Amino acid sequence: MTAAPEPPRFPVRVERDGSVSIVTIDRPERLNALDVPSFRWLRHELEAAALDRSVRCVLLTGAGSAFCAGGDVAVMEEHRKAGTLDRLFHELTGEQELSVRTIMNMPKPVVAALPGVAAGGGLSLALACDWRIASEGALLVPAFPQLGAVPDGGLTYLLPHYLGIGGAQELLFQNARLTAASARSLGLVHEVCAPAELSERASEWARQLSQGPTREYGTMKLLMLSAFSEGLDAQMVLERRSAVEAARGPELPEGIRAFVEKRTPRFPAP
Repeated sequence: MTAAPEPPRFPVRVERDGSVSIVTIDRPERLNALDVPSFRWLRHELEAAALDRSVRCVLLTGAGSAFCAGGDVAVMEEHRKAGTLDRLFHELTGEQELSVRTIMNMPKPVVAALPGVAAGGGLSLALACDWRIASEGALLVPAFPQLGAVPDGGLTYLLPHYLGIGGAQELLFQNARLTAASARSLGLVHEVCAPAELSERASEWARQLSQGPTREYGTMKLLMLSAFSEGLDAQMVLERRSAVEAARGPELPEGIRAFVEKRTPRFPAP
């Protein structure tokens, strides 16, 4: 009797925990390194979560012992041998850019849980998220200098804003391997916990954020992004406009009522 074929395994799996969408990069045998089809799959799932009004927070993590080791070097070697490395990087960085943009522009919070290494493009994905929780054994590594590659996925945008030019130079030119504790001291992660506690702590944060004012979280994300390019006067105009819009929506009135009534606000779904 012929054995039944194994069901197809997808590079990204999605689960639901109430109003939290848990997106897991599922290539543990490759430390969750991503090729073009995998990045495309990840972007598709992130876009679906962004559009799903029942999703109020996204939790992004990696299966096994890593968050994401960046681009799949084995695939890069195949293209190097074939003389098509430039074509691969055009497609790979393009898909990665779309995933990073989807995370940063998503009108709801995104939590990253780092069970292990976040390297190269994986570091870009992690830093694009709004809240990062790392296992004590996690490592944050640029990795690009080791390959002779140029940082991509927005890393040369994100690192200088988190660390300043000097801190970004130090990390990139030295290809520094930051422990979770070092990353915490620099503000690159918000919490460090024991490996056995990572999943529950990340879920707790995601559930907490999912109960908050989702629309206003999305507005705050956009305002913080615009602060990188706008001057003070223009930024305050954007803030005022956003404040007026919040006053017209359902969340700010509910927050005020709850404060006056001394109860926990019950923010409606967006």
